[in-house]
Amino acid sequence: MSTELEAAVSVLLKERAERTGLQSLTPHEIVRELDKHVVGQHAAKRSVAIALRNRWRRMQVEGKLREEIMPNNIILIGPTGVGKTEISRRLAKLTGAPFIKVEATKYTEVGYVGRDVESMVRDLVDQSVSMVRNEMMKTVEGKAKEAAEERILDILLPPTEPRQQAGFGFSFGTPTISRPGTNGNGHEPEPEDPTKDSADSRTRERLKAKLTSGELEEREIEIEITHVPTVASMQIMGPMGGGMDDISQNISDALSNVLPKRKKTRRVNVKEARTIFQQEEAAKLIDQDAVAKEAIERAQNSGIIFIDEIDKVAGKSKEGGGPDVSREGVQRDLLPIVEGTTVATRQGPVSTDHILFIASGAFHVSKPSDLIPELQGRFPIRVELQSLTEEDFVMILTQTENALIKQYVELLKTEGVEITFTDDSIIAIAKIAYEVNESVENIGARRLHTILTTLLEDILFDVPDLIKEKQISITADTVNERLSSIVRNRDLSRYIL
Repeated sequence: MSTELEAAVSVLLKERAERTGLQSLTPHEIVRELDKHVVGQHAAKRSVAIALRNRWRRMQVEGKLREEIMPNNIILIGPTGVGKTEISRRLAKLTGAPFIKVEATKYTEVGYVGRDVESMVRDLVDQSVSMVRNEMMKTVEGKAKEAAEERILDILLPPTEPRQQAGFGFSFGTPTISRPGTNGNGHEPEPEDPTKDSADSRTRERLKAKLTSGELEEREIEIEITHVPTVASMQIMGPMGGGMDDISQNISDALSNVLPKRKKTRRVNVKEARTIFQQEEAAKLIDQDAVAKEAIERAQNSGIIFIDEIDKVAGKSKEGGGPDVSREGVQRDLLPIVEGTTVATRQGPVSTDHILFIASGAFHVSKPSDLIPELQGRFPIRVELQSLTEEDFVMILTQTENALIKQYVELLKTEGVEITFTDDSIIAIAKIAYEVNESVENIGARRLHTILTTLLEDILFDVPDLIKEKQISITADTVNERLSSIVRNRDLSRYIL
């Protein structure tokens, strides 16, 4: 990578850190941003905001003490659909930090079929690599676009003469010895025609102007792309199956690098060719070693791993064997990852000492105290999220940035229909959602999806063919007429709502 490009990448990363990094977000600002997407749960928001700010504070500490300051890992306790996952996901988007969500139930202890818990760290690094690569590709976007357009021009207007190597009297192909004053065939060279070069140059400039203005976007051309042979991934089963998926991926990568790359011809339009060429040229300009270094740094110091359903690996009793043995094994395998260890990845060794772990679970059957004591100690902050009330449902339907009401309004707008919900209809929907959660199963805000889908089912089905009205109003009477009979019948509520 050139010095100029290195400087550009450095400036971009610095600007991004100043714009979206932790230093620009105070705990109050973090909570305000989370309020746009998650209703209520202020205790949980305060806890994650403090944990996030503490990471920035640690980076400002000088000397050896910085490495001794551990992150405040958090356990979020509460029923499904109250915002546990959404808080963590929005937190990662807010800070631009590498983030992955994993299910604790898909891991098993070593010796059982399943994934190795270390794979969550590898997944986090892969996510970090993707983020850094996309950012660096933006820094070389201009140069990559120019190079892509030159390649398209070479296809639209192929060179009339074979290119010659500087300092030699032969073109690519069969070499021929030349004598001074002769061409490659031993004959006197024909005089160059300057008018021909000038005409080709003018034609190329005209084509370039049309290409830049977008006049040639739909013109079809034949392009050659490099086809990297893929190696079928190997599923290794048996006693060591838990950790072999990453080994098989490394073997596949190694074989892909060894096997010869083939050229493949495709017929595409200019617009698609520009995209393909631009990606290829950008990849050439990026220093992969710099990408890996920056990705590991981010994963180690700002990565967030969200472990969902951790209550499912908490043993319900100390007696007996069977699945409880495997559950405790998962906890013991999680312990060194959360405690701090070094995991080997394709990009290099990664330390988990300062990765922030956020675990969550409903804990209906088990309790946080059912986790092994060592793991409990690694999640010192426990926050209980509250069940949603009718008022919360009203706010979720109307005030969040991605509110369900707004989503359905935009969906029907594509059919040329304007749908409106009166205030009393929104209150009626919220009331029904609360009642069904209380009487059947509490699935939190997800209940609103089932209720709105059932309420609008006929409209969504009939709009393209049967409904000619351009304006539809949903009132409280509409809601009660469509849903009241289902709510009164407990069995219907269980199966429909």
